[in-house]
Amino acid sequence: MGLLQRLASPFRGAAPAAPARVEPTLPAPAAAAGQPPNSGVHHPEQWLVGSFGRAASSGRRVSEADVLTLPAVLQALRVLCGVFAMCPLHYYRETATGRERAKDDPLYALFASNPNQVQTAFGFKELLLGDVLLAGRFAAWTSRDRLQTPTALTRLDPLQVVPAQFFSRSEGVSMFFDATLPDGTHGRFPSRDVWHVAGMGRGLTGLNPVEFMRDALGSAISTGEYAGKFWANDAKPNVVLTAPKETKISREDKAALRQDWDALHAGSGRAHGTAVLDQGLEPKFLSHDNQASQFLETRTFQVLEVARIWGVPPHLLFELSRATFGNIEQQSLEFVIYHLGPHFERIAQAATKAFAAPGHWYEFLPDALVKGDLKSRMEAYWLQRQMGIANADELRARDNQNPIGGAAGTEYWRPSNMTLAGTPPVPPRAPITPPET
Repeated sequence: MGLLQRLASPFRGAAPAAPARVEPTLPAPAAAAGQPPNSGVHHPEQWLVGSFGRAASSGRRVSEADVLTLPAVLQALRVLCGVFAMCPLHYYRETATGRERAKDDPLYALFASNPNQVQTAFGFKELLLGDVLLAGRFAAWTSRDRLQTPTALTRLDPLQVVPAQFFSRSEGVSMFFDATLPDGTHGRFPSRDVWHVAGMGRGLTGLNPVEFMRDALGSAISTGEYAGKFWANDAKPNVVLTAPKETKISREDKAALRQDWDALHAGSGRAHGTAVLDQGLEPKFLSHDNQASQFLETRTFQVLEVARIWGVPPHLLFELSRATFGNIEQQSLEFVIYHLGPHFERIAQAATKAFAAPGHWYEFLPDALVKGDLKSRMEAYWLQRQMGIANADELRARDNQNPIGGAAGTEYWRPSNMTLAGTPPVPPRAPITPPET
């Protein structure tokens, strides 16, 4: 914590104002057709594309709200965001002997316990990763105190935040954001006011999975809608009413027959009734074999597609058709390393770059996710204790237990038959002979 922060007090006079920042001006693009008049929003994508989505090849428009109706997508987000939010994000400072948690710094609580007045740290991190996974980026308004220390992070709708770049030959690229704030105001803000976390992308912003994968997601949504409509019609196929060749039915009679049939036998709640036909009419049912069209296999494949899009092992989406579960512990470790690991590093470095002071950094602690079963963990603890790698209090802390206290908890062991390399072995002690009586 800096000296000014220690001296700051609500009973003292106002702190001197921070020097004004001179930001370069960016030319605003021409207003698009249909954009609201007198709007500070520079891009129509802020209010148009994110609300309605774009059409997939199946003809179905795909938006974020539509994607969340897929059970596999909801489960993938629940697993990724929930497990990600379980891991604490600590604020560290460099010391002469290594590092320590900077718990006395206000920036520690920003991600550890109190990101804002409404959300918990868990809820904020869950929402953070959810935006990265669905929109390809996360944005939050940074509130600061009189000393310009960040005090709260308020999430902004990522679809209402459009990045803009400014290039200077001397300083490189600077980022600005055309954003709509929760109070309804909008404008162009510098990066110090908007904390932006970009997902995986081909530039300074992340790729939107919903937009780029809309064909695969649109097919899954259309398949689900087909199943709903199929069962809403009592799983009854369409009906064709045929008449003998010598019977001629006028157009008016055909319309009346269709209306009577639909009124009596079509729709939910009218199944299994009795149809009475005249004029030699016969019903023919147009059957559809869902098994022959591999309907169930298609839905299973779409679960695997969702797993590929968001990088989730299929067994965590309850797709167990090819699961063997030979090594659950190894699969869990791979989930943390290959699927959650990049998200941990991406967000920790974004927080460090935006908020950390020199010699400080943010880092996730996913140790609780890589613990093995009790027997394996106790065997590892025992080896570390015997080899002098950890003392008793350190091992107890890993299992959330209080320290023993005293030398019994702080001493490090070393096997009696081992010594330092190049050092002559210590001669064994002479046996103690009991005194003669």
